[in-house]
Amino acid sequence: MEKRLRKNKLLSKLHPTQVIISGFLLLIIIGAVLLSLPISTKSGHEISFLDAAFTSTSAVCVTGLIVVDTSTAFTLFGQIVILTLIQIGGLGFMTIASFVFILVGRRITLSERMIIKESLNEFNLSGLVKMIRRILLVTFATELIGAGLLMIRFVPEFGGQGVYFSIFHSVSAFCNAGFDVLGQISGEYSSISMFATDAVVTLTMIGLIIVGGLGFVVVTDVFSIKRIRQRGKLTRYTKFVLIITGVLIGLGLVVVFALEINNPGTLGAKDLPTGGKILGGVFQAITPRTAGFATIDQNNLMPATKFITMLLMFIGASPAGTGGGIKTTTIAIVAIFALSGVTGKKDAQLMDRRIAKETLRRAITITTLGIVFVFTVFFALLAIEGNRGGLFTFENIFFEAFSAFGTVGLSTGITPLLSAGSKLLIMVSMFAGRVGLMTLTFALANRANGNGAKVRYPEERFMVG
Repeated sequence: MEKRLRKNKLLSKLHPTQVIISGFLLLIIIGAVLLSLPISTKSGHEISFLDAAFTSTSAVCVTGLIVVDTSTAFTLFGQIVILTLIQIGGLGFMTIASFVFILVGRRITLSERMIIKESLNEFNLSGLVKMIRRILLVTFATELIGAGLLMIRFVPEFGGQGVYFSIFHSVSAFCNAGFDVLGQISGEYSSISMFATDAVVTLTMIGLIIVGGLGFVVVTDVFSIKRIRQRGKLTRYTKFVLIITGVLIGLGLVVVFALEINNPGTLGAKDLPTGGKILGGVFQAITPRTAGFATIDQNNLMPATKFITMLLMFIGASPAGTGGGIKTTTIAIVAIFALSGVTGKKDAQLMDRRIAKETLRRAITITTLGIVFVFTVFFALLAIEGNRGGLFTFENIFFEAFSAFGTVGLSTGITPLLSAGSKLLIMVSMFAGRVGLMTLTFALANRANGNGAKVRYPEERFMVG
């Protein structure tokens, strides 16, 4: 009892963002230690602690960038460690902790509820326990259905091992992690390219990626049995997320097919059937939404396609989901705000509602911080790796910076070749992309969101534009 009181006292002293940051860091360290053990790597594939830490960071931050191939370098124990880190990282460690508390019947304290609220981007404390239950139900049900569909192809292809492959890839896809264990069969760093023309595998992975990236709030609203029975309407937020997600996917589809259909290195390959071209194009349009799986070689993409892919990676998934990036709603709100300024409207409006000034300020701050952060990481990577030649081109390094921050995991092949300094930069970028730059900023600043300066200075107008 005394130990629990000390724990609650410690939590009350820390801002929720600090607890979230500390939890993710602790999880990464534990993962790094476990992956550096001899039992985690196969004979002849022993890795350094830095590479183990990189892999752990990538798994916890559900990114998928790898410096060693998961299938050929890690044993079954190591792969299970990675899968566990992916699941916890995708759901959030506080969600998992709450699940354990619910199982053992322990009451969730006010301090813990505050942390959960922050981690889920919720606005109030009511209904958090019910929300946790719904999140867990949606997650495990979706992953189970995904694994079952993948078994249709994986079990006939790989026998009993196909069951494990199905579970691993279902969890990895739903959590938008991008890790695969097919490298020993299809070649290192080949992702799921061996199933590029398989409709069952490709469409299942697409479904898992989209559901995981929509956000738990949206998914639970869409599939709410109570709402369906009462024929209730979707919330404005759910409609907003679905619309912007559809627009971004549609934009990606148009660009990919327009630019890559005649590219012999991707969709224009002569040995790729029409069905494979369609599946490949659809998958390439969706995987930048922080998924990280690839069915075509990213290094062979046209420069314009790489540029659009980078923009989609930067935007990422939707809030309270398993993906990273600045989030779909953030970029949409910034666009609406800009449009309201161009058209001379006093307020930024969305679905017959005025967007709160605090929401606008937060969206603009997140976008600005994201742009500055990515360009800073890119500049540092360019300074370290820019003179190496080969795959280390300007656009490939830029691509890597966006992929890390968006926790996407797509790579043009330079990740395993990175120097120690660049690996550390990518690790920091993945971490910042997963926890969120504002969360990281508040944790470092040791102040709560919304607590502005105590002194308000006189207003002044400055010329802009």
